[in-house]
Amino acid sequence: MRILHTSDWHLGRSFHGVGMLSAQQQFIDRLVETVSEQEVDAVLIAGDVYDRALPGVDVVRLLDSALDRITAAGAKVILSSGNHDSAARLGFGSRIFERGGVYLRTRISEIPDPVLLETGGIPVAVYGIPYLEPRLAAPELEVDTPHHETVIGEAVRRIREDVQHRAADGAPVHPVVMAHVFASGGITTDSERDLTVGGVGAVPLDLFDSFAYTALGHLHGRQELSPSVRYSGSPLPYSFSEARQQKGGLLVEFDAGGLVSVEPVLWPAPRRLAVLRGTLDELLADPGLTEAEDAYCQVTLTDDERPARAMERLRTRFPDTLVLSFEPASGPRTANQTYSQRLARATDDLEICCGFLDHVRSRQADEQEKKLFAEVLSKVQASEAAQ
Repeated sequence: MRILHTSDWHLGRSFHGVGMLSAQQQFIDRLVETVSEQEVDAVLIAGDVYDRALPGVDVVRLLDSALDRITAAGAKVILSSGNHDSAARLGFGSRIFERGGVYLRTRISEIPDPVLLETGGIPVAVYGIPYLEPRLAAPELEVDTPHHETVIGEAVRRIREDVQHRAADGAPVHPVVMAHVFASGGITTDSERDLTVGGVGAVPLDLFDSFAYTALGHLHGRQELSPSVRYSGSPLPYSFSEARQQKGGLLVEFDAGGLVSVEPVLWPAPRRLAVLRGTLDELLADPGLTEAEDAYCQVTLTDDERPARAMERLRTRFPDTLVLSFEPASGPRTANQTYSQRLARATDDLEICCGFLDHVRSRQADEQEKKLFAEVLSKVQASEAAQ
């Protein structure tokens, strides 16, 4: 029995203004290839299949195509909703979809209702926990304190109860849980939405101790919190903080005795990410940055004065520079002086104008700019005198 654990597709997301639908189509191509080549029996998508509650028509079509291709390749799909998804919309038609091998877990009432996967012995039972917003989920779960820990704890209790009932009836299972949560010990990146609104954000790792495997979603970096509790990470990088991460999924293998192995599956992103730092002249001349020339780039310039036309000049070598920031190596030149203090020390109108220019762009006025300011001020003064 082989299960492919994935999560956080975020279909429809853009990357610093660049559309990612084509890149998302390519990772789905790799995923379908993996299903066929590895003879995967089930694909688990642990939340955030969409990037927003109301996805565009082209985004919905992409998911429709993905589900069709995965099931055509011979695998079932078990999909739970995340904090970016609209659970109600994502769960539409769930009973009909089950006939085609797609199992949607978006409702609290479905938490103790597993999808059974045969292994030739004791079956694997996959339980899907949708993202539970504490304030909204607590009443239905009959939880008095609306925190992430308490609502997930109650969901897990209901799953354990179902597992115990099956064992008592002589039909034991290997329980697998899908959950879209921030588990204690996880490492975050810049592209995840904070879950702390509405209660304590993290849930204790030991909630999942009694399960054969826990397939987590929400954090975008692949992580092993314990041998049987893992984040698959997102299949594509969605922030520059993920530039060094290897993207893909996790191939989880079971036999009749239980969990056998968990192995990473790599799906290289169509475009690399590069995080560059240095002075403008250093970056433009460094022969070691050749690979960054066709990557999406985040650049931090450390010049003491902000270079003129910095983005334009950077893009002559790194055409896909998407983010540019400035951090002078010597520190901000006005760190100990407010703009009001600088203004108070100005001796004439020309110094005020040049000081303002310096303040807003972190570069002093050059001689041509000073001359232009002087000409404008002279004309203004002459006009005032004539009046």
